Amino acid sequence: MSERFTPVDEHWEQRVVESFARQGAMTLLGARILHLKPGVCSIGVAYRPELSQQHGFFHAGVTSTIADSAGGYAALTLFDSASEVLTVEFTINLLAPAIGEELVAYGQVIRTGKTISVCRVDVEAIRGGKTTVCALLQQTLMRVDID
Repeated sequence: MSERFTPVDEHWEQRVVESFARQGAMTLLGARILHLKPGVCSIGVAYRPELSQQHGFFHAGVTSTIADSAGGYAALTLFDSASEVLTVEFTINLLAPAIGEELVAYGQVIRTGKTISVCRVDVEAIRGGKTTVCALLQQTLMRVDID
């Protein structure tokens, strides 16, 4: 269970949205931020054949990519304006095929510190209005100074 967080930068939301807009990978996938609050970020991507694997499911690389970004941006909401975020490592468990019209990653900060943050991300596939948890990710992130 995570705690409630208070951002240290009053412009945290604008900073996150601008950073997300600079991510070529998110643009390539057609991903978008669905929900953003301190310590939380949800990212969604609509299905299209170019994002699938050989059986027509969302590719695990797409699942991992939006999960990594959802956790990273959840952490970034809590950083000061002179800091950015980099992933140190993550472990993802693929629980079910990602079959659906949309894939949504729900990132949540579990713990944040001076340098290291830990996030959990649940990824759901939405098909015909029904959601299936298809992946769980735990991630360690590092705060880095902007040069």
